[in-house]
Amino acid sequence: MTYVVTENCVRCKFMDCVEVCPVDCFYAGENFLVINPDECIDCGVCEPECPAEAIFPDSDERSADWMEINAKYSSIWPNITQKGTPPADCEEWNGKEGKREMLSEEPHKD
Repeated sequence: MTYVVTENCVRCKFMDCVEVCPVDCFYAGENFLVINPDECIDCGVCEPECPAEAIFPDSDERSADWMEINAKYSSIWPNITQKGTPPADCEEWNGKEGKREMLSEEPHKD
């Protein structure tokens, strides 16, 4: 089993989850985070740390459409091990629906 980052992370990207991950399995895009399913040890410490409530176990039906996205982008985006600065408008996007089409394929830039 693995954990999966889902739609509500898009444009929120709070990154609180990154700092608690014991195996550094988060990867960062321009406006979204993903979890590498091959590195995740299913400890679950990231799930309650996510202010956007966007992380779920892969057994949760809300994860189904996001498994492939997490696997794909974790293989091409840079690994992130420390919390960075979330987008200035992250709170405005928290909880909004229909953000999937806003997912940028661009990697995180410092």
